[in-house]
Amino acid sequence: MPNQPGSSRPPRHTQLPSAAQDPDFAAWAQGVGMISHGPATQAAIASLLQRHAHTPELRGAWLAKLRAADRLANMGMWLVAHMTYARRVRLDGEPLVAGDFKPRPEGHTGGALNMVPAYVGYLTANSLTRMTRSWLMGQGHCVAAIDALNVLMDNMAPAHAARYSLSDEGLTKLVNDFYHCGVDADGHPVSPLGSHVNAHTAGGLSEGGYLGFAGLQYAHMPLAHQHLVAFLSDGAFEEQRGSDWVPRWWRAEDSGPIVPVMIANGRRIDQRTTMSQSGGTHWFEEHLILNGFAPLTIDGRDPAAFAWAIIAAETELAEQVAALKAGHGRYPLRLPYVIAETVKGYGFPGAGTNAAHNLPLLASPAEDASARERFNSGAAALYVPLTDLRQAIDALNDHASSQRPKERDHELAVAVTPLPTTPPLPIFAPGQLVSPMAAIDETFKRLVLANPELRVRVGNPDEMRSNRLDQTLDLLKHRVTDPEPGVAEALDGSVITALNEEAVVCAALANKQGLNLVASYEAFAVKMLGAMRQEVIFARHQREAGREPGWLTVPLLASSHTWENGKNEQSHQDPTLCEAWLGEMDDVAPTLFPVDAPSAAYTLRELYRSRGRIALAVVAKNPVPVVLDEEQARRLYEDGILCLHDTAAPRVQLFAIGAYQLIEMQRALTRLTRAGVDASLYVIQEPGKLREARDEREATATLGQCRLSQLVPPTHARVFLAHCRPEPLCGVLRPLDTGSGSRFLGYRNRGGTLDTFGMLYANRATWGHVLEAVSEVAQLELEALLDEPERLALAGEGDPQALR
Repeated sequence: MPNQPGSSRPPRHTQLPSAAQDPDFAAWAQGVGMISHGPATQAAIASLLQRHAHTPELRGAWLAKLRAADRLANMGMWLVAHMTYARRVRLDGEPLVAGDFKPRPEGHTGGALNMVPAYVGYLTANSLTRMTRSWLMGQGHCVAAIDALNVLMDNMAPAHAARYSLSDEGLTKLVNDFYHCGVDADGHPVSPLGSHVNAHTAGGLSEGGYLGFAGLQYAHMPLAHQHLVAFLSDGAFEEQRGSDWVPRWWRAEDSGPIVPVMIANGRRIDQRTTMSQSGGTHWFEEHLILNGFAPLTIDGRDPAAFAWAIIAAETELAEQVAALKAGHGRYPLRLPYVIAETVKGYGFPGAGTNAAHNLPLLASPAEDASARERFNSGAAALYVPLTDLRQAIDALNDHASSQRPKERDHELAVAVTPLPTTPPLPIFAPGQLVSPMAAIDETFKRLVLANPELRVRVGNPDEMRSNRLDQTLDLLKHRVTDPEPGVAEALDGSVITALNEEAVVCAALANKQGLNLVASYEAFAVKMLGAMRQEVIFARHQREAGREPGWLTVPLLASSHTWENGKNEQSHQDPTLCEAWLGEMDDVAPTLFPVDAPSAAYTLRELYRSRGRIALAVVAKNPVPVVLDEEQARRLYEDGILCLHDTAAPRVQLFAIGAYQLIEMQRALTRLTRAGVDASLYVIQEPGKLREARDEREATATLGQCRLSQLVPPTHARVFLAHCRPEPLCGVLRPLDTGSGSRFLGYRNRGGTLDTFGMLYANRATWGHVLEAVSEVAQLELEALLDEPERLALAGEGDPQALR
């Protein structure tokens, strides 16, 4: 509530100047079009001017910018409405006729209209303070607001700048490109505009298609010298929880000022938000206070209110940091949080209704005269003459005079993280029993120590020691606000731990200027999939647009995995994530199955030598034999496949995907050798490298048929033993599938409280089952390979222990 500690609204009782005393203030206070300034916002701006504009000249300049913001906001909403409905733009403001409208209008209109005052307020705050902040928008479907204002402000990325301009022709091109849906001969969208933030959106950091992830990421994004404004939504607040913990993570020592701004319009697609049903923003203010925030509630229809809130929030946070450094106060600080109260679709007919989400006029203006009249009257209320609009744009486009970058080039948008120094790898003796996760632990510790300039984030849902990352935890420590003595905890810890997989993976994905690692139980890591997928899709589109992502590849370790988590029930035995990740494009989303300590350590180190990828590595935590040396680990990483045992004319080829699978395949090979059957043994670490590339970009990450045939000579009989379910692997490994001569074994959805052998047996994935498959494809007598107790165990008629 407004009079609770930590909660505030713009001041209402500041003495406002009269028109005679300050005609410039009075002129601004009158508002323009659909933008009006309530008493609270007027008082807030008066207070802001008193504090920051110390001379009449500076006061006049600030008020001129605020008047410019009103005009820009009106025309931003005007253009957003045209993007949804019109196929012609007239900057003279004349009404449109039936033929000027799209036959099939489309757009997330209401949310985009709400974002216009917010983004204009952000631009205005930058201009007033002569500083370009970074921005992030969680509600990516509101991109029309960003794209429209970027065109008006000439703040465009190359693809937009080549097509759009502030003219009837340029804006007509813009509205016709919006939801154009055409594809070129290569299957790429013809239009550089998207339904969400995309790689062509000037300054865009994230698609924002998966609601809620921006709220989990913004605290971990800016470095200490960088400023960030994060636009969020009340709908996203209920979609993904975890953003409440931001005060637990933020530290002035390694993160810059952050200003979360919630656009609280009270509606989802079909009904009111849960927040609105629970008491609206008053309820949310109380919620924020309980979670350590200091809410600032403003008029979300007024760009001046946003500008004031951004500046006021940063000032309030700076004061808290200064007090902390002076020895007063402690973490967590009460982080300012802006709540912008508005009506969904404000500024245009249909505001506040369910229809405002998409098409607020309910009918098509191309076909319905009343809808056409509502559009034209709504547009007329927003219209600003072109001369006035250009003056407004010039007032806010002061980048040259203030020597600051355009908003398209804000620091987070152009950041490039230097490749890290890579220290020597640990040395392992052949045959030594070593946990591959422990090898990764040692390797990552060495990387961190060799690169002290890189901020580190480790995403950890829990059980970091169970996953054998002991040295990493002891070095970096859990980030907490009240460290417990004798436990690896610290105020400045780099390990972000919460029993929320989405929150911790987002901490690492957000730290795009640093060194990151995520580790999780395999079964629960699948909850991270949406956040991972959004990042790699955006990175891939950036590359297609000619913008190389600047962030270092993020390894995600899935351990305590299906074959070694038998002490728990089947819910803990789930390879779904690696199967899903195999479906993504291998150039940005490799899926890896290191088989021992050297391959795990080498893989981790090499991943950090690349950019813009999320690599899923399924890694055993329990000790397994060291099989490879460093040179073999290198070849396995580069080719994705390595021959461990070759023979001139193999009767069968064996392929292992996974550490425990390799152990079973080695036992099968031993029995074949004893029986006089020539066989070759391969380990596949990255199945995606062996697939048929699905486009030219993925082809840069795959081997191609020529190289694959050199590594794997043709043989009819092949048996594959996989960590995951065999069905999705069949499609990925289609180039190696010989049809009737191939068998794929793996997880068959069987499990329970079992040990590793029990899991393998229950899923028909032991060495004995491998030999059963070999007998089928190589036309061998099973009796020549297995004794009677072993055969009875395979048939389900004997003791399974015969195969242990």
